[in-house]
Amino acid sequence: MDHLHCLHRSHAHSIGCPSIESSKRGVGGADLFVVAALLTLAAMLVHLATPTSMHSPRRHAAHPLDSVPGGAVVASVKPGWRISLRSRPNGRSVGVLGSHTVYGGPLTLPVVRRRRNWLGVMTAAMPNGRLGWVKAAPGALAFGRVRLKLEADLSRQLLRVWSHGRVIRRIPVGVGRAGTGTPTGHFSVTDKMPGANMGPYYGCCLLALSADQPNPPPGWSGGARIAIHGGAYGAVSAGCLHASTADLRYLMRTVPLGTQIVIHA
Repeated sequence: MDHLHCLHRSHAHSIGCPSIESSKRGVGGADLFVVAALLTLAAMLVHLATPTSMHSPRRHAAHPLDSVPGGAVVASVKPGWRISLRSRPNGRSVGVLGSHTVYGGPLTLPVVRRRRNWLGVMTAAMPNGRLGWVKAAPGALAFGRVRLKLEADLSRQLLRVWSHGRVIRRIPVGVGRAGTGTPTGHFSVTDKMPGANMGPYYGCCLLALSADQPNPPPGWSGGARIAIHGGAYGAVSAGCLHASTADLRYLMRTVPLGTQIVIHA
Protein backbone atom coordinates (compact mmCIF):
# COMPACT_ATOMS: atom_id res chain seq x y z
CA MET A 1 0.00 0.00 0.00
CA ASP A 2 1.10 3.50 -0.54
CA HIS A 3 0.12 6.93 0.68
CA LEU A 4 -3.01 7.46 -1.38
CA HIS A 5 -6.36 9.05 -1.16
CA CYS A 6 -9.02 8.65 -3.81
CA LEU A 7 -10.87 11.31 -5.77
CA HIS A 8 -11.25 10.10 -9.32
CA ARG A 9 -13.55 7.87 -11.45
CA SER A 10 -14.99 8.79 -14.84
CA HIS A 11 -17.56 8.03 -17.45
CA ALA A 12 -18.53 5.23 -19.99
CA HIS A 13 -30.45 3.61 -34.22
CA SER A 14 -32.97 4.29 -36.51
CA ILE A 15 -34.96 1.81 -38.47
CA GLY A 16 -36.52 2.24 -41.83
CA CYS A 17 -39.66 0.52 -43.15
CA PRO A 18 -40.43 -0.23 -46.79
CA SER A 19 -43.29 1.72 -48.29
CA ILE A 20 -46.64 -0.08 -48.05
CA GLU A 21 -47.73 1.45 -51.34
CA SER A 22 -45.51 -0.94 -53.30
CA SER A 23 -47.18 -3.88 -51.57
CA LYS A 24 -50.67 -2.74 -52.58
CA ARG A 25 -50.13 -2.80 -56.31
CA GLY A 26 -52.06 -5.61 -57.93
CA VAL A 27 -53.15 -7.11 -54.62
CA GLY A 28 -56.72 -8.15 -53.92
CA GLY A 29 -58.68 -7.35 -50.76
CA ALA A 30 -57.95 -10.67 -48.99
CA ASP A 31 -54.29 -10.57 -49.94
CA LEU A 32 -54.07 -6.96 -48.78
CA PHE A 33 -55.47 -8.04 -45.39
CA VAL A 34 -52.75 -10.71 -45.11
CA VAL A 35 -50.04 -8.22 -46.07
CA ALA A 36 -51.33 -5.74 -43.51
CA ALA A 37 -51.34 -8.42 -40.81
CA LEU A 38 -47.77 -9.42 -41.62
CA LEU A 39 -46.64 -5.81 -41.51
CA THR A 40 -48.34 -5.38 -38.14
CA LEU A 41 -46.57 -8.48 -36.78
CA ALA A 42 -43.22 -7.24 -38.09
CA ALA A 43 -43.79 -3.89 -36.41
CA MET A 44 -44.51 -5.66 -33.11
CA LEU A 45 -41.28 -7.67 -33.36
CA VAL A 46 -39.29 -4.53 -34.08
CA HIS A 47 -40.90 -2.86 -31.06
CA LEU A 48 -39.94 -5.77 -28.79
CA ALA A 49 -36.35 -5.66 -30.00
CA THR A 50 -36.08 -1.88 -29.51
CA PRO A 51 -35.56 -0.12 -26.14
CA THR A 52 -38.79 1.44 -24.93
CA SER A 53 -39.15 5.19 -25.24
CA MET A 54 -41.77 7.80 -24.45
CA HIS A 55 -41.25 9.26 -27.91
CA SER A 56 -41.32 8.04 -31.48
CA PRO A 57 -38.10 6.50 -32.79
CA ARG A 58 -35.77 9.11 -34.22
CA ARG A 59 -32.24 9.27 -35.52
CA HIS A 60 -29.59 10.16 -32.95
CA ALA A 61 -26.07 11.42 -33.45
CA ALA A 62 -23.40 8.73 -33.23
CA HIS A 63 -21.94 8.20 -29.77
CA PRO A 64 -18.21 9.07 -29.48
CA LEU A 65 -17.43 5.49 -28.42
CA ASP A 66 -18.78 4.12 -31.68
CA SER A 67 -15.85 5.52 -33.67
CA VAL A 68 -13.05 4.36 -31.34
CA PRO A 69 -10.97 1.51 -32.86
CA GLY A 70 -10.50 -1.91 -31.23
CA GLY A 71 -9.47 -2.58 -27.63
CA ALA A 72 -10.87 -1.81 -24.18
CA VAL A 73 -12.27 1.73 -24.07
CA VAL A 74 -10.78 4.33 -21.74
CA ALA A 75 -12.01 7.87 -21.14
CA SER A 76 -10.15 10.96 -19.97
CA VAL A 77 -11.47 14.35 -18.90
CA LYS A 78 -10.25 17.10 -21.20
CA PRO A 79 -8.23 19.95 -19.66
CA GLY A 80 -10.45 22.69 -18.30
CA TRP A 81 -13.44 20.41 -17.78
CA ARG A 82 -14.86 19.11 -14.52
CA ILE A 83 -17.57 16.46 -14.51
CA SER A 84 -19.77 14.98 -11.81
CA LEU A 85 -19.19 11.39 -10.69
CA ARG A 86 -22.41 9.63 -9.72
CA SER A 87 -23.33 6.42 -7.95
CA ARG A 88 -25.57 5.39 -10.86
CA PRO A 89 -27.04 6.99 -13.99
CA ASN A 90 -28.94 10.10 -12.84
CA GLY A 91 -28.03 9.12 -9.26
CA ARG A 92 -26.54 11.19 -6.48
CA SER A 93 -23.22 12.92 -7.02
CA VAL A 94 -20.32 11.34 -5.13
CA GLY A 95 -17.55 13.62 -6.36
CA VAL A 96 -16.18 15.79 -9.13
CA LEU A 97 -13.53 14.67 -11.63
CA GLY A 98 -10.97 16.85 -13.35
CA SER A 99 -8.28 16.01 -15.86
CA HIS A 100 -5.71 14.79 -13.28
CA THR A 101 -5.52 12.23 -10.50
CA VAL A 102 -4.65 13.04 -6.90
CA TYR A 103 -1.03 12.21 -7.82
CA GLY A 104 -0.97 14.71 -10.67
CA GLY A 105 -1.06 12.24 -13.55
CA PRO A 106 -3.63 12.25 -16.37
CA LEU A 107 -6.94 10.78 -15.23
CA THR A 108 -7.66 7.71 -17.38
CA LEU A 109 -10.80 5.67 -16.67
CA PRO A 110 -11.75 2.28 -18.13
CA VAL A 111 -15.29 2.34 -19.53
CA VAL A 112 -16.92 -1.00 -18.71
CA ARG A 113 -20.65 -0.20 -18.94
CA ARG A 114 -22.78 2.09 -21.07
CA ARG A 115 -26.38 3.22 -20.68
CA ARG A 116 -27.28 5.65 -23.42
CA ASN A 117 -25.07 8.69 -22.70
CA TRP A 118 -24.01 7.43 -19.25
CA LEU A 119 -20.69 5.60 -18.85
CA GLY A 120 -19.86 3.17 -16.05
CA VAL A 121 -16.18 3.60 -15.19
CA MET A 122 -13.60 2.06 -12.86
CA THR A 123 -12.20 4.63 -10.45
CA ALA A 124 -10.41 4.79 -7.12
CA ALA A 125 -13.07 7.26 -5.99
CA MET A 126 -15.53 4.38 -5.58
CA PRO A 127 -15.36 1.44 -3.15
CA ASN A 128 -13.84 -1.81 -4.41
CA GLY A 129 -16.22 -3.55 -6.79
CA ARG A 130 -18.39 -0.47 -7.44
CA LEU A 131 -18.55 1.48 -10.68
CA GLY A 132 -18.87 5.23 -10.86
CA TRP A 133 -21.02 6.81 -13.56
CA VAL A 134 -20.28 9.89 -15.65
CA LYS A 135 -22.34 11.58 -18.31
CA ALA A 136 -20.70 11.81 -21.71
CA ALA A 137 -21.21 15.56 -22.07
CA PRO A 138 -20.29 16.85 -25.56
CA GLY A 139 -16.67 17.97 -25.64
CA ALA A 140 -15.85 16.95 -22.06
CA LEU A 141 -14.25 13.55 -22.64
CA ALA A 142 -11.61 12.08 -24.91
CA PHE A 143 -11.64 8.37 -25.72
CA GLY A 144 -8.98 5.81 -26.51
CA ARG A 145 -8.31 2.08 -26.40
CA VAL A 146 -6.04 -0.13 -24.32
CA ARG A 147 -5.04 -3.52 -25.73
CA LEU A 148 -3.32 -5.03 -22.68
CA LYS A 149 -4.80 -6.69 -19.61
CA LEU A 150 -3.17 -7.74 -16.35
CA GLU A 151 -3.97 -10.78 -14.23
CA ALA A 152 -2.63 -11.22 -10.70
CA ASP A 153 -2.80 -14.84 -9.53
CA LEU A 154 -2.32 -14.61 -5.76
CA SER A 155 -2.06 -18.35 -5.13
CA ARG A 156 0.77 -18.64 -7.66
CA GLN A 157 2.21 -15.22 -6.74
CA LEU A 158 2.32 -14.41 -10.43
CA LEU A 159 1.36 -11.41 -12.55
CA ARG A 160 0.49 -12.15 -16.18
CA VAL A 161 0.45 -9.56 -18.93
CA TRP A 162 -2.10 -10.41 -21.62
CA SER A 163 -2.28 -9.12 -25.20
CA HIS A 164 -4.71 -10.31 -27.86
CA GLY A 165 -5.65 -13.39 -25.86
CA ARG A 166 -2.15 -14.62 -25.05
CA VAL A 167 0.28 -14.12 -22.18
CA ILE A 168 3.27 -12.02 -23.26
CA ARG A 169 5.05 -11.84 -19.89
CA ARG A 170 4.94 -13.63 -16.54
CA ILE A 171 6.15 -11.67 -13.52
CA PRO A 172 6.77 -13.18 -10.04
CA VAL A 173 5.21 -10.97 -7.37
CA GLY A 174 5.04 -10.66 -3.62
CA VAL A 175 1.50 -10.50 -2.24
CA GLY A 176 -0.35 -9.54 0.93
CA ARG A 177 0.37 -11.52 4.06
CA ALA A 178 -2.25 -13.16 6.30
CA GLY A 179 -4.59 -10.56 7.75
CA THR A 180 -3.70 -7.96 5.13
CA GLY A 181 -4.24 -9.96 1.97
CA THR A 182 -4.25 -8.34 -1.44
CA PRO A 183 -7.87 -7.44 -2.29
CA THR A 184 -9.41 -9.41 -5.15
CA GLY A 185 -11.62 -8.12 -7.95
CA HIS A 186 -11.45 -6.03 -11.10
CA PHE A 187 -9.42 -2.82 -10.94
CA SER A 188 -7.28 -0.61 -13.17
CA VAL A 189 -3.91 1.13 -13.36
CA THR A 190 -4.48 4.76 -12.36
CA ASP A 191 -0.95 6.19 -12.12
CA LYS A 192 2.68 5.44 -12.97
CA MET A 193 5.35 7.29 -11.01
CA PRO A 194 8.86 7.08 -9.57
CA GLY A 195 9.00 5.18 -6.30
CA ALA A 196 10.96 8.03 -4.74
CA ASN A 197 7.76 10.10 -4.88
CA MET A 198 6.31 7.84 -2.19
CA GLY A 199 9.39 6.71 -0.23
CA PRO A 200 12.58 4.66 -0.61
CA TYR A 201 10.87 1.36 0.23
CA TYR A 202 8.78 1.47 -2.98
CA GLY A 203 11.71 0.76 -5.27
CA CYS A 204 12.40 2.37 -8.62
CA CYS A 205 8.83 2.97 -9.60
CA LEU A 206 5.25 2.05 -8.93
CA LEU A 207 1.94 1.54 -10.67
CA ALA A 208 -0.97 2.66 -8.50
CA LEU A 209 -4.20 0.68 -8.83
CA SER A 210 -7.81 1.69 -8.26
CA ALA A 211 -8.08 -0.85 -5.41
CA ASP A 212 -8.18 0.01 -1.70
CA GLN A 213 -6.96 -2.17 1.18
CA PRO A 214 -10.03 -2.88 3.36
CA ASN A 215 -7.87 -4.47 6.09
CA PRO A 216 -4.89 -2.22 6.81
CA PRO A 217 -2.38 -3.42 9.41
CA PRO A 218 -2.95 -2.25 13.01
CA GLY A 219 -1.41 1.17 13.50
CA TRP A 220 -0.94 1.71 9.77
CA SER A 221 -0.52 5.43 9.06
CA GLY A 222 -0.19 5.26 5.29
CA GLY A 223 -2.92 5.46 2.71
CA ALA A 224 -5.20 2.62 1.70
CA ARG A 225 -4.45 2.42 -2.03
CA ILE A 226 -2.95 -0.71 -3.53
CA ALA A 227 -0.02 -0.52 -5.96
CA ILE A 228 2.55 -2.63 -7.78
CA HIS A 229 5.98 -1.58 -6.51
CA GLY A 230 9.34 -2.88 -5.36
CA GLY A 231 9.74 -5.28 -2.45
CA ALA A 232 10.33 -8.86 -1.39
CA TYR A 233 8.65 -11.95 -2.80
CA GLY A 234 6.30 -14.15 -0.81
CA ALA A 235 3.18 -13.35 1.20
CA VAL A 236 4.85 -10.44 2.96
CA SER A 237 3.16 -7.17 2.03
CA ALA A 238 0.41 -5.05 3.57
CA GLY A 239 -1.64 -5.75 0.44
CA CYS A 240 0.41 -4.40 -2.45
CA LEU A 241 2.06 -6.47 -5.16
CA HIS A 242 5.88 -6.53 -5.13
CA ALA A 243 7.98 -6.94 -8.27
CA SER A 244 11.64 -6.75 -9.27
CA THR A 245 13.18 -3.58 -10.64
CA ALA A 246 13.51 -5.08 -14.13
CA ASP A 247 9.86 -6.13 -14.17
CA LEU A 248 8.70 -2.78 -12.80
CA ARG A 249 10.58 -0.95 -15.53
CA TYR A 250 8.97 -3.25 -18.10
CA LEU A 251 5.51 -2.48 -16.71
CA MET A 252 6.22 1.24 -16.67
CA ARG A 253 7.22 1.11 -20.36
CA THR A 254 4.54 -1.25 -21.57
CA VAL A 255 1.34 -0.87 -19.56
CA PRO A 256 -0.83 2.16 -20.42
CA LEU A 257 -2.86 4.05 -17.85
CA GLY A 258 -6.38 2.66 -17.68
CA THR A 259 -5.22 -0.93 -18.20
CA GLN A 260 -7.57 -3.29 -16.38
CA ILE A 261 -6.26 -5.82 -13.87
CA VAL A 262 -8.10 -8.77 -12.39
CA ILE A 263 -6.77 -9.99 -9.05
CA HIS A 264 -7.87 -13.46 -7.95
CA ALA A 265 -6.94 -16.06 -5.36
